[in-house]
Amino acid sequence: MEEKKPKRMAIIASKGTLDMAYPPLILASTAVAMDVEVGIFFTLYGVDIVNKKKYRSLKVAPIANPAMPSPVPFPNILGVLPGMTPLATMMMKSMIKKINWPSIPELLDVCLESGVKMTACTPTLEMTGVSKDDLVAGVEVAGAAEFLDFALDANVNLFV
Repeated sequence: MEEKKPKRMAIIASKGTLDMAYPPLILASTAVAMDVEVGIFFTLYGVDIVNKKKYRSLKVAPIANPAMPSPVPFPNILGVLPGMTPLATMMMKSMIKKINWPSIPELLDVCLESGVKMTACTPTLEMTGVSKDDLVAGVEVAGAAEFLDFALDANVNLFV
């Protein structure tokens, strides 16, 4: 009888806003709960999701985000006004609280505790001056080649 190959999912997280931190973490935590081996590669602004100095205060910008729901319809250009990013962030956090989603720190804990392999991109860290000590405990540091070793054997590869 042929042995069944384990399921594996590779995710690349390249954006570090509040609204873009949820997809990789929710997908990873759900997949690992379904007995899928999961790895997330945090690159470019995605490193903010695992940066101890930033992950608790991620923001969402309303500019160039026309799909963002608003209680009052207003033109996209108003997103450049001072105070709109904090307002948009507050609105999103309120929507998240209403549906009882966990916070980003809580989701990170779930992912790490359940065995999701989290890797921060070495060149991104070098470029931005972020050190391994700045990362959430349990996040590894590696380059593209190491992540590709994982991703090339994945059944599902996602770029979110």
